[in-house]
Amino acid sequence: MNLKNKKITISTFDKKAYKIIRENINNFLKRMAKKYDKNDALLLDIAPQIHEGAKAYFKKVKIKTLDIEPSSNATYIADITKFNPKIENEKFDIIICTEVLEHTFDPYGAIKEISRILKPSGILLASVPFNFRIHGPFPDCWRFTIHGLEILFKEFKKVKIYSLDTPNRDLMPLHYTIEAIK
Repeated sequence: MNLKNKKITISTFDKKAYKIIRENINNFLKRMAKKYDKNDALLLDIAPQIHEGAKAYFKKVKIKTLDIEPSSNATYIADITKFNPKIENEKFDIIICTEVLEHTFDPYGAIKEISRILKPSGILLASVPFNFRIHGPFPDCWRFTIHGLEILFKEFKKVKIYSLDTPNRDLMPLHYTIEAIK
């Protein structure tokens, strides 16, 4: 299916879902900033350019950014699914990766690289949609169930997966947020 030339209609459900998901991400980042924002921490925000990102909530940490898009003006221009020699091992205290994993060709590679550059006992804050339409930036490759997320994050010491349920639809969450400690 070529989506570039296709006229896309966004349903009322998807418009509502988008708003709810964005609110969920913002509330998650706000809660996590209260918990983890500190002066001596280094944070990497992956692909934050489209939305507010970490800087809206994390005021004490030093923030670096990573994006695959050269025009993003990110600190690092790179594909998070591949080893990047410009980022040293165990560099970051906190990594934020919201609404990125579903757009990668290799989510396992992304988690492996994130783990490599995250300090021991470092915090990964992530989010992924589940019951949401195919969306840009393209490609949009994956949807993860709670079981898939448990496998994806199995190498982390402690993982909390928060589910945002779809009203009146059991076992079909709109969205997941993840707090993982390496």
